Amino acid sequence: MKPQPQEKLTVAISSRALFNLDDSHSVFETEGVEAYCRYQVEREEIPLEPGGAFSLVRKLLALNEHDPANPRVEVILLSRNSADTGLRIFNSIKHHNLNISRAAFTRGESTHPYISAFGAQLFLSADPGAWRDRGCAALSGLRAR
Repeated sequence: MKPQPQEKLTVAISSRALFNLDDSHSVFETEGVEAYCRYQVEREEIPLEPGGAFSLVRKLLALNEHDPANPRVEVILLSRNSADTGLRIFNSIKHHNLNISRAAFTRGESTHPYISAFGAQLFLSADPGAWRDRGCAALSGLRAR
């Protein structure tokens, strides 16, 4: 019998779980969306520091090093940022050499519909309540320390 290809684990992660966005989130909460956008665009070349799930993501992606032609894990970024403020996040992904190429930027809308659209089996989030009603396993409250 011919061996079946192994199914890939698809992990969706929020930008705040992957990177420490506490400073910019504080700007968002105190000064609003426009100030937050300016803050991110002005700093788009400054790499973000790792967030609460960063090391887990790095270890999951390392599972692909054994057989790069048949990756066992894919990480998808789900962000409520807009595409223009998300540029800093993708620059940071590149800076930290993370193999993340697919993302959804929802411009403030819920990322929930994209979890199943990308076929994610696990969702990682900094939001402590993110585990509710996601339709897949979730780890939430993952914050930078």
